[in-house]
Amino acid sequence: MVDANLVIVADFSSEPEAEIAKSALEAAGIDAMIQSDTAGHMRTHIAWSGAGFRILVREEEAVTAREILKTPVQYLDAEAE
Repeated sequence: MVDANLVIVADFSSEPEAEIAKSALEAAGIDAMIQSDTAGHMRTHIAWSGAGFRILVREEEAVTAREILKTPVQYLDAEAE
């Protein structure tokens, strides 16, 4: 995402939640990155007590990314198949 205008589309209080959101966006073809202050993963509590974990995407993909992230997850019923 070199020379791109990045915008925050979501923030989360835990890294696993942010990773899931990032994966959902990437599965939809949207490049995304996680921004957080964890002191190089040595002090993860800093992110939990502060701004959290932010998902950033290119400005031109922000509207689509927000729509993807607010769409409810549909679970497949393994017994129904």
